Amino acid sequence: MPNEVLSRLALERLADLQGLIEVWTDQVMALESYAQGPVPREEVREGARIGFALILRHVAEGHVPPELAEHSESLGERRAGQGVPLAALLAAGRLDARALWQGLVERARPEDMAELLRSAHLVWEAVEQHVTGLMAGYQRAVLEMGRQREDQRRAWFARLLDNDGRNPDVVRDAGQVLGFDLSGRFFVAVADPGASAELRAAATVMTSSGLRCHRHESPTGDMLVAQPPGRAGVPEKTVLGLLRGVRCGVSPPVDELAQVPHAVRLAAAAARAAGPDTEGPQRLEERWLDVFAAHSPELAAELAERVLGPLAAIGAAERDRLLETVHTHLSGTGSIADTAVALYCHRNTVQHRFARFRDLTGRDVRAPGDAAVVALALRAAVLNPAR
Repeated sequence: MPNEVLSRLALERLADLQGLIEVWTDQVMALESYAQGPVPREEVREGARIGFALILRHVAEGHVPPELAEHSESLGERRAGQGVPLAALLAAGRLDARALWQGLVERARPEDMAELLRSAHLVWEAVEQHVTGLMAGYQRAVLEMGRQREDQRRAWFARLLDNDGRNPDVVRDAGQVLGFDLSGRFFVAVADPGASAELRAAATVMTSSGLRCHRHESPTGDMLVAQPPGRAGVPEKTVLGLLRGVRCGVSPPVDELAQVPHAVRLAAAAARAAGPDTEGPQRLEERWLDVFAAHSPELAAELAERVLGPLAAIGAAERDRLLETVHTHLSGTGSIADTAVALYCHRNTVQHRFARFRDLTGRDVRAPGDAAVVALALRAAVLNPAR
C-alpha cells in the first residue's frame, strides 16, 4: 500500500499533468523510431495523458485501475499496427518512470523526500505494470498480423495455381504479396504427405541462407517455392543439398513466377512417382520412367502384364537372368559389350538372352522403340508388384 506522502504527491501530480506530458513527449519524439513519424505527436501526447493518469492513480490508490491494463494493451496493439519497433515502444514506456519520478520530486517538500525515496519501488512497479501491458498487446497484435499475412499469402498462391499463371495481374499481385520477383530463377519442391515437418525445416534453412521462400500446405503434399535474391546464380545442386533428407519431388528450375504452377505439377509428378524405398529429393529428370509409369496405375499394370507376362511361362531362375540382363542393358550405355562386362559374361551370352527375351515377349531390346516400351514396363512392374 502507498503511504500518505506518495499518495498525496501522486494526486497533486495527477491534477497537473500538462508539463509532465510535454517533457515526456519531447523525449519520446526524439527517439529515432518515433522521429521518423509513424505516430503523430498529438497521438503520442494523448496516449501519455491517459497512461500517466492511470499510473498515478495506481500509485495513489495502491491497486491497478481496471482501465490501465486495457489502455496499455490497446496502446501496444495500436503501435504494432503503426510499425513502431517493440524496442522503441518499451523505451518510450520506460521513460514514464523517469518522467513520473521527476514529477513527484518536483512536488515534494524537503520533509517528504525520505518517505518518497522509501516508496520509489512502488512507482517503478506501477510503470512496469504499464510496460507489461504494452508488450502483451504488441505481441498479440504481431501474432495476429502474422496470421493475417500468412492467410493472405496462402490465398494469393492458391489464386496463382488456380489461374495457372495465365493472368498477368494475378501473377503481379501474387508476386508482391509473396515477396517474389516476377522474373528470376524459381525452384519448386512438392513433399511426400508424410514429409511436411522436414519440408518446413528445409524452408527455414533456405530462408536463413538468403532464399525467398513460400511453403504452401496441401493434403496431397506440401509445396515449397524458393527464389534466390536478385540474379544470384544458386546452383540446383545447392538447393537439392538444402532439401537433403526431405522425401519430395523437384521440378526443373523455371525462370518466371508465371511458370511456377507448371513447375508445381512437374514436382508433384516426381513426388508421386518416387518408389517406397526412395529417400531425399527426387529430380524429375531422373524419374521420367517412374512418372509415366505412375501417371496411370491401371495402364501401367496392364503394360507390365502384357510385355512381361509371357515370362511367367519359364522357370524363375531363367526369368530372373533374362530380366537382369535386359535391365542392365537398358540402364547402361546400350552397348552389348558393356552389358557383358557388367554381367561378367560373354557378349554372345548377352545376345542369346536378348533373342530368348524377344522370342518370349515379342520385344527386341536392341530396337529403340521396343527398348522404350520394355524400360517402361520394367518400371511399371516395380511400381505395381502385385499385378
